[in-house]
Amino acid sequence: MKRLIKQAGAWCIAAGCAVLFTGCASTSNDSKTIALLPWHRTAPVDHAGLQAALPPAGSGRGAYYQDDGPGTNPPPELYLVPDAVFKDEPFAKVGNRPYSVFGQKYTPMLDNAPYSQQGVASWYGVKFHGSRTSSGERYDMYKMTAAHPTLPIPSYVRVTSLQSGKQVVVRINDRGPFLSGRMIDVSYTAALKLGLLKKGRAHVRIDRILAADAAKVVALRREAPADAKSAPRQATTAF
Repeated sequence: MKRLIKQAGAWCIAAGCAVLFTGCASTSNDSKTIALLPWHRTAPVDHAGLQAALPPAGSGRGAYYQDDGPGTNPPPELYLVPDAVFKDEPFAKVGNRPYSVFGQKYTPMLDNAPYSQQGVASWYGVKFHGSRTSSGERYDMYKMTAAHPTLPIPSYVRVTSLQSGKQVVVRINDRGPFLSGRMIDVSYTAALKLGLLKKGRAHVRIDRILAADAAKVVALRREAPADAKSAPRQATTAF
């Protein structure tokens, strides 16, 4: 279910709801008795070229909480979706005010200071697809976005799997996760690219990307030799 937080008079969705693997808080006590919609009862399908199909949402067999999980018809070749591209955006008017969940207070950062953190990443999917995020935008599980308790909305981070070394860049546009031990909730596509869809979670490091970092990358690309520019690049450029 959605976690509803009253934040300075406005209700917002917490990313990923008091879950075992998508992690975020719910103020409801009936999260285990949600009526499953028809699309929850479908058979497993091949998800973006995974070697094995993921259990469908609502089956209780996946590394995600009950009625959350993958969609039944994900777009093809999601692993080719480009990482989020840094934009120097103003902070959102909503989603950046102090708030409390389960008695714990959170104060979002409102600066442009460097930030790094290590912890557990999880992902959230079809249960929240199309719902409003804490930024007021609609959650799209097939875009490169993520939820974090305190990083500014919007902001950008590089997420690195400490097991595989895989990296992605995502745009923070939501709040959560709020389950103890979870640090960041990434979208379905980001989880696919990080290799954590089936496992449900992974130990990662996040590094905030600032305007100066993005400017350095642009400068390096401009200075690169012509043959280097034409060569294939990795999905994520290290900052």
